[in-house]
Amino acid sequence: MSKKIFAINAGSSSLKFQLLSMPDESLLVKGIFEKIGLKEGIFKIEFEGQKEKELLAIPSHQFAVDYLLNFLLERKLIASLDEIDGVGHRVAHGGESFDDSALIDKQVLSIIEKLSFLAPSHNPVNLVGIRAFQKALPETGQVAVFDTAFHQSLSESYYLYPLSWDYYHKYGLRKYGFHGTSHKYIAQKVKEIWEGQGEAAEHLKIINCHLGNGASICAIKNSQSVNTSMGFTPLAGLMMGSRSGDIDPMILPFLLEQEKLSAQQLSDVLNKESGLLAISQLSNDLRDVLEACDRGDEKASLAVNMFVNRIAQTIASYITDLDGLDALVFTAGIGENSALIRSLVVQKLNCLGLSLNQAANEQGQLFIQNSQSQAKILILPTNEELMIAQDTMRLLDFK
Repeated sequence: MSKKIFAINAGSSSLKFQLLSMPDESLLVKGIFEKIGLKEGIFKIEFEGQKEKELLAIPSHQFAVDYLLNFLLERKLIASLDEIDGVGHRVAHGGESFDDSALIDKQVLSIIEKLSFLAPSHNPVNLVGIRAFQKALPETGQVAVFDTAFHQSLSESYYLYPLSWDYYHKYGLRKYGFHGTSHKYIAQKVKEIWEGQGEAAEHLKIINCHLGNGASICAIKNSQSVNTSMGFTPLAGLMMGSRSGDIDPMILPFLLEQEKLSAQQLSDVLNKESGLLAISQLSNDLRDVLEACDRGDEKASLAVNMFVNRIAQTIASYITDLDGLDALVFTAGIGENSALIRSLVVQKLNCLGLSLNQAANEQGQLFIQNSQSQAKILILPTNEELMIAQDTMRLLDFK
């Protein structure tokens, strides 16, 4: 029997939503509320082949949730609120408390709140979204799906930093990793593809490249995360749209002293003023940077080269973590859509036996390796909302 499941991602001034019919995985409704808390908010929604956009004051997340549910009722997209069978919420940080998604109760809410010091920009607003849906749908089961949970399988030798144990015990200073819902989804899809082709899938060695404005790579073995490029925060690892990724840590106290920056100003430099934006001096959007490359812009070309270098270096090191490789996957906005970035990355990995079929790459086919490649190379669209809905179904025990 089909169930209607919401997948929700609450931001500080936004609320993204999808309503899916499960288990057939059909998308019924999707949209977003933007500029929540400001005078002129935006409500965008897509359903039954239609797109609508409204400009209105959206004073709170609670208002947005109530408005959405009323909209669905008025348009007869649902007959009653009882048709909503479950709500899955993206929650940024589960710390060491959650190695899986969790059915939301008072204890889970309390732990999410306590972990807010690890994700002060995200967990509190995730909680606001959860409470808004709990108030609007008090009898409906709610599930928290944590960005960090998939990476709780990392061993100590991968998640610990070479710092005093005191910092780990006092503050939980360790690698947590993010984009876990996307990495888990891709691991699941690759396994399904292998099984569908009649190939052994239980010991698959996968490297998944989630490349968007935020970017991370994950080494996956036996469907478990072995290593991942993001760390204590999503700033670590790869160069990103406006994030620096890994840099020499002593740059931080140096900048604090020389530039007389506050901690918040330094955080803004690293998170909002670095990466592709800083090096290209143009944009945090790779598409803009690539257009500038076509015009012969040297800084744009340098930014792309640095971006590609970091990705290739990380993939190469993760092959050693996995002791081999079966599948290299490109996903998310850049990974799925930029044939050039895929080509440049794999070109750097030719020495490790990876090589592309350029025509398949340009056409965006599922498999893009050539016959000489030592591992399969795939383009796979990620679907975090579907993963949230699947976990919600599982935890609410819907068959």
